[in-house]
Amino acid sequence: MPEMRGAQIIVDHLVREGVPYLFGLCGHGVLGLLDAVYDRRDELKVVSVHHESVAAFMADAWYRVRQEPVATFTSCGPGSANLPVGVASAFMDSSAFLVITGNVPTSQWNRGPFQETGRYFQGEFVNVLRPYVKRSFQPTRVDMLPLALRQAFALMKNGRPGPVHLDVPLNVFVETGEVDATEPAPGGDRGAVGGGDPESIRRAARLLSEARRPVIVAGHGVELARGEEALRRFAHRTSIPVATTPLGKGVFDARDPLSLGATGRNGTYPANAACRNADVILALGTRFDDRSTSSWLPGFTYRIPPARLIHVDVDSAEIGRNFPVEVGIVGDARLVLEQLIAASPGEASGHEGWRRRIALWKDRWEEEMAGRRAAEAVPIKPARLVAELRKAVPEDGIVLADVGVHHNWLVCDYPAYRPRTLLQSWGFASMGFGVAGSLGAKLAAPDRPVVAVCGDGGFLMMPSAVATAVEYDLPVVWVVWNNCGYVSIRDQQLGYFGAGRELATSFTDRHGQLVSVDFAAMARSMGAGGWLVERPGHLADQLRAALESGRPTVLEVRVDREDRPPATASWDLPPLPPPLPSFGWGEDGLD
Repeated sequence: MPEMRGAQIIVDHLVREGVPYLFGLCGHGVLGLLDAVYDRRDELKVVSVHHESVAAFMADAWYRVRQEPVATFTSCGPGSANLPVGVASAFMDSSAFLVITGNVPTSQWNRGPFQETGRYFQGEFVNVLRPYVKRSFQPTRVDMLPLALRQAFALMKNGRPGPVHLDVPLNVFVETGEVDATEPAPGGDRGAVGGGDPESIRRAARLLSEARRPVIVAGHGVELARGEEALRRFAHRTSIPVATTPLGKGVFDARDPLSLGATGRNGTYPANAACRNADVILALGTRFDDRSTSSWLPGFTYRIPPARLIHVDVDSAEIGRNFPVEVGIVGDARLVLEQLIAASPGEASGHEGWRRRIALWKDRWEEEMAGRRAAEAVPIKPARLVAELRKAVPEDGIVLADVGVHHNWLVCDYPAYRPRTLLQSWGFASMGFGVAGSLGAKLAAPDRPVVAVCGDGGFLMMPSAVATAVEYDLPVVWVVWNNCGYVSIRDQQLGYFGAGRELATSFTDRHGQLVSVDFAAMARSMGAGGWLVERPGHLADQLRAALESGRPTVLEVRVDREDRPPATASWDLPPLPPPLPSFGWGEDGLD
C-alpha cells in the first residue's frame, strides 16, 4: 500500500469528490494542508480571504446555488474561532460544506501551546463547532483520515444537508501513513431520499380534494429537493394557491396567478390572510419557524387547528414540532409531490368563493404597494429601491440579502421568479452573509449577475470581501442600503419601549448627529468601482451599468430610515406584547 502524508490524503479525497475550491485563510495550523494543495493547485483552487467568516459564507452561498459542497480551511485558535457565525448560518439553512480546521500538534496537547483551544480538555475546538455542524471528526492519526473523510461527505450530502467538521492536528497533516488502494472511490450524488408512505399520500390527497379553502406552503426543502417543477405541476393540476416561506421565495414563480407571496411578519397580505383562513394546509419542506409563522400566535399567520395540516419534510424531527399534524409525511418533497400528482383526482370543485376572496386580498395588497414602489422622494423610499432592483436584475440574476431592515423589505416585496435567485441567511440571520456570500455565489455561477443587498451596518462587518473580489476578479455588485444604523433593531426599540427610547442602534457622532462612511470611496480605495446613488430615477440605470462594467462595484444608496414595511402579521418576543399587524388586520374574514 502506498504511503501518503495526511494532507495529501485529504486533498486527494477532495479532488476525487469533485470539490473545485478551498476557501480560507492561512495560519501555522494548516501549513501542511496548503503544501499538499500546492501540488494539486490546478485541480483544487484556493481562494484566500481576509476574514475567516467570509470563507464560511462563501461556501454556504456556493452550496445554495450549486447544491454541491466545497471546503473551507482555517488555522487553530482565533483563525477558526472567527468561523462559527458562518458555519451556523449554513447549518440552520441546510447548506453543506466541509469545515477543515487546523489544530496544534497532538504532542503538545495539555501543555497550553500557542493558540490551543481548551484549558481543561485538550484540542477542544470540536466543542466550539459542535452545535453548528452535523458532526465533528477529529482524526488523531493519519490512518483515521480515509474513513473520516468518507463518512463526512456521506453525512454532508445525505438526508437533510449540512456542514460537517474535520479538525486535524498539525502533525496529522504532515505525518505519513499507508493508504489502502482498495478504498472505495468517493463521489456520487446526494443519497436517495424516499417518497412518502403510500397510505399517508392517499389520506393527504383525500384531505386536499375535500378542502374548501386549501393552501400550499412551500419552503426551502422544495428547493433542496429540486422539486420546483413538481410543485408547479401539482398546484396547476389542483388550482390550489401557493404561499412560500421567506426562505422558500423562488420555489414558485411570483408571477404565477396562484402565487400568494411569502408568509410571516414581513410577508404579503394575501399569503398571511390565506394561511390564517385556510381549512387544509399542505406544508412542504418547512420547519415553521417563528418569523415565518408570527411566532405561532393563533390567527396571525396560521390557525392550526382548526386548519388541518399535512406536513411533509425530509427530517422527521420537524414533523409536528411546532404545529399538530393531521397527516405527517417523512420524505423528499419532490417525490412526495409526484406521488400527490398521481393520487390527485384533479381540480376540486367548490373553491370559487375562496378564489374570489384571494383575488380581493391580492388586489388590495397591490394597490397598497404600487404607490410605495413609484415614490419619487429623496432619500429613496425602500419599496422604490426594491422595485428598481427588480427592474435591473435579469430573471436569472442572483440577489443575496444580508441581514437587516432591507432583508425585511426584500421578503415583503422582491418578486423572485426562479429558484436559487434570492439567497438569505434565515435561521441564524448572520450579518455578513450577503456581503461575503456573494463571492461564493459568483464563483458558483460565473455567467450570471450577482448582487448583494446589505445594510451599512452589515457591510462594515465584512468590507474585506470587496478586496477579495478585486484580487480574484469577481464582478459582484454590492448595493449598500445606507440608513445610518441598525435600523431594524432601532424600530423594535421604538415599537416595544416607546418613542425616543433608542440607544446604540443609530450611527451618530458625539453631538448626536447621524454619521455615515463614504462607502463608494471605500470601495475605490480597494480597487473596486464605487458610486453614490441619491435619486430613485437613477438607481436602475446605475445598477445596470455596474453589472455591465465587469468590475466589483459598490453602489451606496441613501435610503429613508423612517419608512417601515407594512406589517401583515406579527412576531412575539415574550413577555413583551406582540404588535398587531398594521395592514388589513381584522378585515380578511370570510363571507
